[in-house]
Amino acid sequence: MVLVVGVRAYILVTTSIGSEYEVLNDLVKIVEADIKIEADVVYGEYDLVVILEAADLGSLDRVITQMRKHPKIMKTTTLISSKAR
Repeated sequence: MVLVVGVRAYILVTTSIGSEYEVLNDLVKIVEADIKIEADVVYGEYDLVVILEAADLGSLDRVITQMRKHPKIMKTTTLISSKAR
């Protein structure tokens, strides 16, 4: 399957204290086949930076909605790129 990237989003994630690596491991498991994910644990105001690439907003929305239901994700800020590469 070839992924045609139409939408890229950067999601800044705040987790409950000490759970950033657990959340990172859980996130890579929920991603659908037509979504590309990259994620890093970071220091500062946010705990994770997640990059999602999808063919369309609908696919992206499904994954972000799943992410936000994670019990150890306290807050997300989603930044949708103006142009995919």
